[in-house]
Amino acid sequence: MSTLENKVALVTGAGTGIGQASALAFARAGAKVVVSDIDPDGGKATVEAILDEGGEASFQQADVTDPGQVEALVAHAVRTFGGLHCAHNNAGVLGPSAKLVDVADADWATVLSVNLTSVFLCMKHEIAAMLGGGGGAIVNTASFSGLVAVPFASAYVASKHGVVGLTKAAAVEYGRKGIRINAVCPGTTRTQMNIQRAESSPEMAKAMTDITPMRRLAEPSEIAASVVWLCSDAASFVNGHAMPVDGGAVAQ
Repeated sequence: MSTLENKVALVTGAGTGIGQASALAFARAGAKVVVSDIDPDGGKATVEAILDEGGEASFQQADVTDPGQVEALVAHAVRTFGGLHCAHNNAGVLGPSAKLVDVADADWATVLSVNLTSVFLCMKHEIAAMLGGGGGAIVNTASFSGLVAVPFASAYVASKHGVVGLTKAAAVEYGRKGIRINAVCPGTTRTQMNIQRAESSPEMAKAMTDITPMRRLAEPSEIAASVVWLCSDAASFVNGHAMPVDGGAVAQ
């Protein structure tokens, strides 16, 4: 039997990259997966990939910065598959690269809303659903930038440090209720966004690989494997942990 057989998993930002890999990994572990993304084309493509492999999945479009849409997303999961046991709150944006004094107020607000407020909104409704269903496990996507400073990315760094703190606070509050809450902190990962950054110049490509002792980018599937493990019974006593999956970048 697969490790998440008969479980229901919800993944946000599941149309591409880490979220897509996570949705596929949940399905391969036996879970029924609710795929969510603001982009319907990417989200539906992820669902089709799961169905092609014989899994079960449903798509629900959602802007995770909108409280009403987040509430409807979680309700869709419960209504469609009968409950909610696992969630990966992954939707996020990088924001522009700039010195702090040059960051536009609107860019700051967008990054904090998508990367941090959305995690609060998702957990608020996911936890409520899990409390009614006997518990569960939640993983939030932070970043190695949520553990250390990265220059020219003040809004992103602040948002991801916020995700780590929010994860720990929620884990302490709900651990006794049977809900484990952790964060995964990826290093630079081979997503479409990062591929474009690497292709912008040889210097950028070198910097993105040199940041880790392993001298390569992570594959989305490597991050997804950590997410599924954190949601499985194999991690049954892991709670409130911000797990680096960064090839050793923060260990340097």
